[in-house]
Amino acid sequence: MRTLCAGTLLGEFFVIGFAGLVAMRTTDLSTGTVWTVSGIAMALCLLLCGVLTRPGGLALGWLLQAGLIASGFAVPTMFFLGVLFAALWWASVHYGRKVDEAKAARAAASAAEPDAA
Repeated sequence: MRTLCAGTLLGEFFVIGFAGLVAMRTTDLSTGTVWTVSGIAMALCLLLCGVLTRPGGLALGWLLQAGLIASGFAVPTMFFLGVLFAALWWASVHYGRKVDEAKAARAAASAAEPDAA
C-alpha cells in the first residue's frame, strides 16, 4: 500500500506546485499567500510519504485530498484534479491493502511449507 500511496502523493506534489503557478497569475491572492499554502501542501505530500504506515497517516492523506478539492475555489481546474487524485488515493489505499494481504498470505504459505532439501 505504501508504494501506491506514495506514488499518488508525489504526483500531487507536482500538481500542487503547478497549481500554485497558475494561482499566482489568475487570482487576486498575493504571491506570498499562494506559496505559503502551496508550500505547506507540498511539504505535507512529502511528509506523508514517510508516515503512511503510522497511525493517522491515511487520515492525513484524506485531509490532503479534501484540501486539494477545496483549492478549486482559487483555481477551478483543481476541482477536477482534486476529485481525480482523491479517486487515485482511494484506489491506492484499497488495492494497496489487497496487495499487502496477498503478499502476507504468500509469505505465510511459503513459511508453512516444509523444506524440500
